[in-house]
Amino acid sequence: MNKAWMLILLLSCFSAKNNQTKLSSFDKQGHRGCRGLMPENTIPAMLKAIDLGVTTLETDVVITADQQVILSHEPFFSHDITTKPDGTYVTAEEEKKLNIFQMDYATVRKYDVGSKTFSRFPKQQKIAAYKPLLSEMIDSVLAYCTKTGKPIPAFNIETKSQPATDGIYHPAPALFVDLIMEVIQRKQIQEKTTIQSFDIRTLQYLHQKYPSIPTALLIEGNHPQTFALQLKELGFVPTIYSPSFSLVTPLLVKQCRDLGVKLIPWTVNDRTKIQELRTLGVDGIITDFPDLF
Repeated sequence: MNKAWMLILLLSCFSAKNNQTKLSSFDKQGHRGCRGLMPENTIPAMLKAIDLGVTTLETDVVITADQQVILSHEPFFSHDITTKPDGTYVTAEEEKKLNIFQMDYATVRKYDVGSKTFSRFPKQQKIAAYKPLLSEMIDSVLAYCTKTGKPIPAFNIETKSQPATDGIYHPAPALFVDLIMEVIQRKQIQEKTTIQSFDIRTLQYLHQKYPSIPTALLIEGNHPQTFALQLKELGFVPTIYSPSFSLVTPLLVKQCRDLGVKLIPWTVNDRTKIQELRTLGVDGIITDFPDLF
């Protein structure tokens, strides 16, 4: 390892440790709110997750044609969950043509993403629901916590982007991050927010322009690079390392701990596995079923 890279590691490690003071000791994250129990990335899912005691609401965002930041895992209307305004279901063949980046929010709002039965999650409550604005979700969460006296959770927001679809399904990284941060700053939840992504470009831009915001590097289970090479490509040490739970080993726990990086794997939907990972020393868990905690 050359001296320049060593200096980057040391400086980033200091920044990561400072950012960690914003996070709880063990982070119980509700994936897309609580996807196993309520329609994903909807306000009802977020409020249910709060009732179940999550410390962080994990969500995904995409951008509409009129540059609104909304909750959605895909930048289109998934056939798994979507009912069209005319009452028919979206098909697998047409889903990617329903490109949210090419639709204004008034049009997006007309699609129901909560009524269709999702076979992968038979426990999921079926209710009419829509893809909300990020700002609306934040307002709803803050109001609900004030009303009920429950602790305000943190927000872990994922940018859904990749180089191959810049300008097609989403804006370029800089604009994507700026649009999210405009909402975060307007709602004054900087101290409660982490930005996560598989797309390192968004994290790099965020780290450069908004260095006080914690970052989480998401890693797929089949990622070809080692932990060290992943961080080298990123160019700094993130606040959180968030891999598929299948990648967690005692060595990875030690590597993260040595760098002062929190280790929060996804998506763990088995109580025994959650306990096993906690015993290994992870700093949090992302799950579709927060009731497992």
